[in-house]
Amino acid sequence: MSSFYSLAWRWHFYAGLFVAPFMILLALTGIIYLFKPQLDPLLYAHLMQVEPAGQTLDADAQLARVREAYPGANLQQYLPPIAADRSAQFLVAQNGRTLGVFVDPYRGTLLGTQDARYNLQAVARALHGELMIGPLGDRLIELAAGWGIVLLATGLYLWWPRGRGWKAVLWLRPGSRGRALWRQLHGVVGFWGALGLLFMLLSGMTWTGFWGQQFADVWNRFPAAMWNEVPQSQRLARALNSAERQTVPWAVEPTPLPRSGGHAGHAAGHAHAQPASEPRIGLQQVVDAAHARGVAPGYSITPPADAEGVYTVSLFADDPRDDATLHLDQYSGAVLAEVRWADYGPVARTVETGVKLHEGKLFGWPNQLAMLLVCLMILFSALSGLVIWWQRRPRGQLGVPPLPADLPRWKTGVAVMLALAVAFPLVGLSLLAVALLDRLLLAPWRRRGPGAPTLGNP
Repeated sequence: MSSFYSLAWRWHFYAGLFVAPFMILLALTGIIYLFKPQLDPLLYAHLMQVEPAGQTLDADAQLARVREAYPGANLQQYLPPIAADRSAQFLVAQNGRTLGVFVDPYRGTLLGTQDARYNLQAVARALHGELMIGPLGDRLIELAAGWGIVLLATGLYLWWPRGRGWKAVLWLRPGSRGRALWRQLHGVVGFWGALGLLFMLLSGMTWTGFWGQQFADVWNRFPAAMWNEVPQSQRLARALNSAERQTVPWAVEPTPLPRSGGHAGHAAGHAHAQPASEPRIGLQQVVDAAHARGVAPGYSITPPADAEGVYTVSLFADDPRDDATLHLDQYSGAVLAEVRWADYGPVARTVETGVKLHEGKLFGWPNQLAMLLVCLMILFSALSGLVIWWQRRPRGQLGVPPLPADLPRWKTGVAVMLALAVAFPLVGLSLLAVALLDRLLLAPWRRRGPGAPTLGNP
């Protein structure tokens, strides 16, 4: 076995041991969220389905029914019906909980409630994005995605033919049994799924809280003139998103939230806010503005957070060309800012399209099935890698592949590490930490033995 091959195998081992549990979790939660359009109506038909009956009540009348049932609750978001046979949904905060209250828009009756944080899709999304533990979980997911790229690169190197012919790489060898069969299944499935895994990792990285936010801040640029006449607050649109709910599109996250009650020309933050006693416009007026602006069904309305806040109408559409974000003055109803697909730059359009492919929403069920196949291949690769490790590890030991004595092509390794550190700083730092730990702490206590069997050349 060449020394460089041993080094690649060693890094593949480390990457796999760290990444495999995350890949299993991400694949399972991704499958759940992938089929949200089918699962939600199936699980919550009693909340979502209604019988059309003539004219619907306006949004303010529906909100009044909700306030009667939940006095003192704070409205977080309103989701108008997406079709004639669907209910309206109000997200309200009360006693430390956020509830989804479903309302029959024709009769005004409350159909029931759902915990907005602890339902199947919200839990799957929160686990997928931050392990339900906040920023720490987000950073771990980002590290796992970055190490997934290391895993992918080293895995392709290990499985490359090297004179065996491409047939041995692309298909299983007949008659294989036991660990040899598991090794071939792992390699073949991993090889065929490599491109899908890379797409999932890169498109998912754009949503991470560290790398993704920096990437968005650098590449999501809009003409400054869009905000010249708009009084701006200190908050950005990304504040409207949460682990459980996506409100504004990725492209809009770095944009400033305007302020209500300001006067044109005071974008520097010196606008005078209307007094808090000034009456707000009604919720129905916001709905009418969305219809007048041609916003497609499926949008949400987020009410002002305070006396200077704005109503935000946002559509995070299945087809990103339908994306829309509108900010309305809460007192006058004037549209202070509007961002559409036409305003997105090339990078924002590419990322938004990639995200919709990632979520299986861009091309309907064919897109869902394609992403399901990728998820299943990722899941199998992770599980089979763990099986191979468990089968080959010495009893009572971790089974780390032997460290090459001469560390060949160190310049190549350093170049790769520097490239990863520049592209993904958290991954680069973790690679350096693991390398130092491996050389300084683990090596002196590691039992030296004969070379372990190869992974890619059985």
